[in-house]
Amino acid sequence: MKSTTPSTRAQPAPDALEASVTKAFRLPVSALLGTLALLLLAVLASASQGAAGLPVEGVVRALADTLPGVGVEQTLTPQQEQVLWQIRLPRTVLAALVGGSLAVAGAGYQGVFRNPLADPYLLGVSAGAGLGAVLALGFGLDLSWGPIAALPMAAFLGALVAVTGSVLVARASFRDPATLLLAGVAMAALFSAAQTYALTRLDETRAREVLSWLFGRLATHGWQPVAMLLPYVVLAGAVLLLHARHLDVLRLGDDEARSLGLSPARSRLVVVTAATLITAAAVSVSGLIAFVGLVTPHVVRLLVGHSYRLVVPLSAVLGATFLAFVDIGARTLVAPAELPVGVITAFIGAPFFCFVLWRGKASP
Repeated sequence: MKSTTPSTRAQPAPDALEASVTKAFRLPVSALLGTLALLLLAVLASASQGAAGLPVEGVVRALADTLPGVGVEQTLTPQQEQVLWQIRLPRTVLAALVGGSLAVAGAGYQGVFRNPLADPYLLGVSAGAGLGAVLALGFGLDLSWGPIAALPMAAFLGALVAVTGSVLVARASFRDPATLLLAGVAMAALFSAAQTYALTRLDETRAREVLSWLFGRLATHGWQPVAMLLPYVVLAGAVLLLHARHLDVLRLGDDEARSLGLSPARSRLVVVTAATLITAAAVSVSGLIAFVGLVTPHVVRLLVGHSYRLVVPLSAVLGATFLAFVDIGARTLVAPAELPVGVITAFIGAPFFCFVLWRGKASP
C-alpha cells in the first residue's frame, strides 16, 4: 500500500540561505571596492609619471592637504606643484571622466539594444560626434572657454544623426549583433569620409591640430576641458544610473516590460539620448577613443553578473580606471614622444572584440 504522506522538497537551511545572500552582497561590494582602489592607484601613478617625475609621497601630501581639516607638510617644490595642479591632475581627471563616460555609454547601448557588440565606436556614434566637432572647429570655433563649450552640442548633433542612422538601417533586426554592427560600420565609414573631406577644407596648421585630436589625445593645460565636460557627465550619467533598473526590465522583453508598467519605447529613447550625449561630450574633448565602451561592460559582467543596477555604476568606475592607466602608457611607452590614447585602446580592444565576436555567446 502506497503511503499517502505527501513528499516534500528539501528546503534550504536558514544558515545556507543567509550565507548565499551574504555572498551575493559581498561580490558587488568587493568589486566596487577593488575598482575604486585601482582608480586611486591609477590617479597616483598618473600624477607622478611623466617627463618630469614627481615623488609619490609628495603627490599624496599635496592631495591630502586639500581635504578639510587636514594639514600636512608639503615636500613638492613650487615648480612641481605647478606641474601637478596645472598639467598632471587635469589630464588624469579628464582621462577618468572620458573613460567613465564611454564605458557607461557602452553599457547603456548594450542594454537598450540587448546586443553585446553595441558600443559608441562600433555604432558610428563616435565618428558622428567627431564630424560634428570637426565641422564646428572648421567654422572658426577657437579652443578657448567660451567657444569650446559649444563643441559638445555640435558633437551631440553629429552623434545623434549617426546612432539614428544605425538603428534605422538595422530596423527591426537591431538586436542581431551582425546587423547592428554592419549598420554601425556603414555609418562610421560615411562620417569618417565626411571628416576627411572637412579636413581638406581647413588650412594646413588647423588640419594638423584637428587630425591629432581625432586620433584621441588627452593632453591639456589647466582645468577648462574638465569644467566643460563635467556638467554633461553629471547630467547624462545620472540619467543612465537612474534608468539602470529599466535596462534590467527590458532584458525580459517588451511584453513583460509593459506588463510591469514600463514603456519600452520611452525608456530606449531616454537611454539612447543620454548615452549619445555623454559620448559626444567625451569625444569633443578627447577625440576618437575606441573600444572602451565595449571592453569595460563585458569585464564588469564577468565580475558581478548581468544586473544593470551593478553594471552601469561599476562600468563608470572601471572605465575611468582603464583609461587612466592607458594614458600613463601613452605618455611613457615612447617617451619623450607621446602615443595617441586611441591607438593603445585599439590595440587592446580590437583583439577583445574579435574574441567576443568569435565566442558569439556573450549576453548583454
